[in-house]
Amino acid sequence: MNKKTDLRIVKTKKVLFDTLIKLMRQKNFDKIKISDICDEALINRSTFYAHYEDKYELLDDFIEDLKMSLLKDLEDNVHNINTKEYIMKLLSILIDHIDEKRDIYSAIFLNNRNGFLVDFLIDVIERESLERLKNNNDIVKSELPLDILVKFYAGGLINVCVSWLTRKEKYNKEELLGFIDKLIPEKI
Repeated sequence: MNKKTDLRIVKTKKVLFDTLIKLMRQKNFDKIKISDICDEALINRSTFYAHYEDKYELLDDFIEDLKMSLLKDLEDNVHNINTKEYIMKLLSILIDHIDEKRDIYSAIFLNNRNGFLVDFLIDVIERESLERLKNNNDIVKSELPLDILVKFYAGGLINVCVSWLTRKEKYNKEELLGFIDKLIPEKI
């Protein structure tokens, strides 16, 4: 019985996540009402409230799900010989993650330019980078403070990815990586 209940919860949350993204393609998150979500998802309000207190908690859970997905993807970034190689691999993973979930990211950015997604991406990249680089003295050979180095590159990489996504840049992944490779010095 417990497995059946868990499966229903998983299905309900997936429907709510999908519905939230669908509605965010149509209008700003602030204009979305719980009744809109319930009507579109074909669920009762009581079902919604059994899982979430409000639409902000739904959004937080959805963003947490995205965050866990990105962190799982970033776990592959472990075999690097220097900081530049680490940053280039991180960017490659980030572009793949965003491209794989292009529908989600595009829907959020289309009508919701309030920055919560950019903040989420910067937070994930900064935390992951600081932790990984702090714990691997072989990668970091910089005279710069690590926190400044991470903030600088995280901000730049996220900005490039967001621009690539929202403006339908004419560059493919390889071209984008080539440009960034030229911008990052060999010795950081």
